[in-house]
Amino acid sequence: MSAVLRDMRQVGFAVLPPLSLYVHLPWCVKKCPYCDFNSHERQGELPFADYTSALVRDLEAMLPSVWGRCIHSIFIGGGTPSLFPAEHIDALLAAVRARLQVEPGAEITLEANPGTAEAARFRGYRDAGVNRLSLGVQSFNEPMLKALGRIHSAEEARRAIGIALETFGNVNIDLMYGLPGQTLAMARADIEEGVRHGPAHLSAYQLTIEPNTVFHSHPPRLPAHDEAADMQAMAEEMLGAAGFEHYETSAFAKSGRRCRHNLNYWEFGDYLGIGAGAHGKLSFADRVTRHERVKQPREYLASNGEVPQRAIEAKELPFEFMLNALRLIDGFPAELFAARCGLPVSAVEAGLRAAEEKGLIEREARTIRPTGRGRRFLNDLVELFLPAHE
Repeated sequence: MSAVLRDMRQVGFAVLPPLSLYVHLPWCVKKCPYCDFNSHERQGELPFADYTSALVRDLEAMLPSVWGRCIHSIFIGGGTPSLFPAEHIDALLAAVRARLQVEPGAEITLEANPGTAEAARFRGYRDAGVNRLSLGVQSFNEPMLKALGRIHSAEEARRAIGIALETFGNVNIDLMYGLPGQTLAMARADIEEGVRHGPAHLSAYQLTIEPNTVFHSHPPRLPAHDEAADMQAMAEEMLGAAGFEHYETSAFAKSGRRCRHNLNYWEFGDYLGIGAGAHGKLSFADRVTRHERVKQPREYLASNGEVPQRAIEAKELPFEFMLNALRLIDGFPAELFAARCGLPVSAVEAGLRAAEEKGLIEREARTIRPTGRGRRFLNDLVELFLPAHE
């Protein structure tokens, strides 16, 4: 145990992890009852120009922490980023490129709501440099959309997908299952239609009730646990048969179309977060830090852009790494732990051994992957890497 404690005391990086940029645009037309993201219903005209200026100010304050590093992907999330006119997305991305090196051909994703889809606006995003669109469809069933509080109809979702595919090609569709009153047949119909539209990527999430949401205060009647499990198994089987690779708990992609930005999260890469409520993780030669912005847009707009960074204790890093990497269906190479945490893999040997004994992981040719049981009991698996267990 003394060797493990010694391993956990000092973080050290010879090469820093890949770096991504996350941009948070916090406004939406209507707050969904299941949403626990930092999103705020639009009240009147939005301060597009002022918020874009604040993002640039925010970015500039963080530049000393990322000098010389290259941005490998950009993700513009929300809220509903597609509320922003294309000229402000263009100004933002131009400001990023003027201040940071962005990898040629970097994946640049923007989230969009089908209820705010316009062909001209989508073309404007493409011309600004966005090359991947993520559409929050959730369902093609009208009663399900109503139960979720979505502002779009099934027909608007279909139209938005058509515009997105024509404009970008590289499109993700978000779908949810385990919805109030949903049956297995209804969930299957959503997956079937999602596949039929021909996106490069499809995300299938189970609805969960989160604190500080309307659904938490007024819980809807959801399908039983076994019914939701059947929906998950159905989705995995159907998407696999349709040629999608199941590469993360809720993510499915055609060959070569895995989301590079999200993969960087799951592989415990670095990410710079700007915007109201955005948070990030940055590595330095001898430490790993986190930063977080104020959540309220009004306070964010009034801030000077300076954000303190908090060092993550070495003993916390194994849990944070495993919380992400063990979501990957194919697991990860053992050496990735050292590359991303700055600690030797011996620091988590006790946790790996315990997980293996419980049948939650398997190790083969230096690869560590969750078993089927490990994926089903993921919380139990990652808890083995909490500091108390080490």
